[in-house]
Amino acid sequence: MNKHNKEVEKRPRRSISQIIWRWHMYGGIVIAPFLIMLAITGSIYLFKPQIEQFLYDDYLNVVEQEEKLPPSTHIAAVQKEYPEAEITRYRPGEGTTRSAEVKVNNNGNYLTIFVNPYTAEIVGELNDQHRIIDRIEEFHGELMLGTFGDRIVELVACWTLILILTGMYIWMPKTKFKIFGTILPRFKSGKRILIRDLHAIPGFWLSVAITFLVITGLLWSGFWGTKVQTLMTNNGLGYPPSIWVGSAPSSSIQTKEIADVPWAAQNLEVPSSDQQSYLPLSIDDVITITDKENIYPTYEVIYPRTPEGVYSISVFPPKAKDEATLHIDQYTGAILADYRYNDYQPIGKAMAWGITVHKGLEYGLPNQIIGLVVCVGIVVLVISGIVLWWKRKPDGHFGAPKSTSVLKIKKLFIILVIFGILFPLFGLSVLMLWIIDWLIIQRIPRLKHLFQA
Repeated sequence: MNKHNKEVEKRPRRSISQIIWRWHMYGGIVIAPFLIMLAITGSIYLFKPQIEQFLYDDYLNVVEQEEKLPPSTHIAAVQKEYPEAEITRYRPGEGTTRSAEVKVNNNGNYLTIFVNPYTAEIVGELNDQHRIIDRIEEFHGELMLGTFGDRIVELVACWTLILILTGMYIWMPKTKFKIFGTILPRFKSGKRILIRDLHAIPGFWLSVAITFLVITGLLWSGFWGTKVQTLMTNNGLGYPPSIWVGSAPSSSIQTKEIADVPWAAQNLEVPSSDQQSYLPLSIDDVITITDKENIYPTYEVIYPRTPEGVYSISVFPPKAKDEATLHIDQYTGAILADYRYNDYQPIGKAMAWGITVHKGLEYGLPNQIIGLVVCVGIVVLVISGIVLWWKRKPDGHFGAPKSTSVLKIKKLFIILVIFGILFPLFGLSVLMLWIIDWLIIQRIPRLKHLFQA
């Protein structure tokens, strides 16, 4: 092959590299603050059990005595103290030194009341809006901005996947493989090269873990996650008919509308109670029925909201294999639906496991430590990337290389379209960027120079 042919062959490769470099740089700059926020809040949330145990130790722990009082006694004590409150949930508490929890709606204030199960004494009260870890979780999932914040977080997650893909392309050795500079940093080659290595090499080592966190986090997103749930349910990959006593209900109410339940059970249709001349069950009966079903002891009982409603049992155990969601007829005590991890389809099991690992629960403290290392690694990646860009960029523009349009590179364009279909919010964001570039940036010389070095 002569020199001319080699140059012709290199041009498309150079164009692809320039496009990928630009996407990686601009995407990283835009989502950098959000990635740092998600990593910090995520690393805190990993240690939720230890943090809440420290903050609310006086509320959570009680002295063990001979025999616990019936749950109805706990409820009665709360009703006496809060006569106008509506009881919404009850958590009997695991272990012999754990308090019971009664959740109430007290004139629009949602409170958790901690009760000594042996004496029915109220040992503490928390306004759910003031629960620190819950606020951190809300900030992590939706920036405390509701649906709008949820969409922003989902978009950041999608762009993080793009950063990983483009980063791996940039990282891959273009010539002979060398250990230093590829999988180990070069500490004696100057500050700039070290900063580059502290960005690229941790990115390589953490790429799989970050991808895992992004995908499992996306499962909880309000748009993409909901679409995946619906797709699984409509294709028979959700709950099977065998969980129902009798035929499955034709209810239009999904379990996620009335209770916090594991991801795989959120689209589970809620059955109706049989109202034919029965008196409602007591909470004592509901707890007795539930305990006979070998449910993991951290479960809570969600009260029915209507005369035809059901008692719902939800549990978020440390290990995915212990997940369970039950619906109990509030009059007859019949278990109308019993949905366990063993009922999940293989995809559902994988997702349930992934979510508990994401939360740092599945493997205990080692899971939390590894999650913390990944979160710290994300912060290092972002900071080193910003420093690297800032030191390299010329004055007057962002410093990304000029490149041809992605529309002219067929393979890249097809990949982009597929990714946009799989993640619609990402596709919409790319379309908006193109419109902004075409309508504004390309028509204002100063902006054109700023973004196109």
